[in-house]
Amino acid sequence: MAKLKITLVRSLIGRPENQRVTVRTLGLTRTNSSVLQEDTPQIRGMINKVAHLLKVEEA
Repeated sequence: MAKLKITLVRSLIGRPENQRVTVRTLGLTRTNSSVLQEDTPQIRGMINKVAHLLKVEEA
């Protein structure tokens, strides 16, 4: 299955708690941190929820 490189490019300061939890669940802790995740429907749903905070690339 394909991998996605997900990078947090915007700060979580002032964001609603549900967006903070979603970003933490993806494995991102601070601005400019990156993780590799499998490309699954569940991960895509989380990405869509906080897409304005992330940069997503295929790895």
